Amino acid sequence: MDNTGTLFGWAFGDAAREDDGKYVEELQRVALDNARQTAEAKGLTVEAGSDVFAILNAHETLIEMDTAPDSLVVRATVHLEGPGAGKLHAEGPMNG
Repeated sequence: MDNTGTLFGWAFGDAAREDDGKYVEELQRVALDNARQTAEAKGLTVEAGSDVFAILNAHETLIEMDTAPDSLVVRATVHLEGPGAGKLHAEGPMNG
């Protein structure tokens, strides 16, 4: 049985600062930390180096972002390891 899965982590920021590389890097760190915390809460670990980031804003997506603070969202997708990890799959906007 495959004991790897995927999970999203999130960070929200100021869309006006999307072109500020250091600011976006900090949001990526926050999103990755969020994913790690969620994984740890489930008794799992994040596979080192598996993180992939997506930067979403209201002007470039097909999804509604009215509920996102300041309309800039950084999503980290990570691979998980551990017992039961294969049951978790990041799909669409949710972990499930």
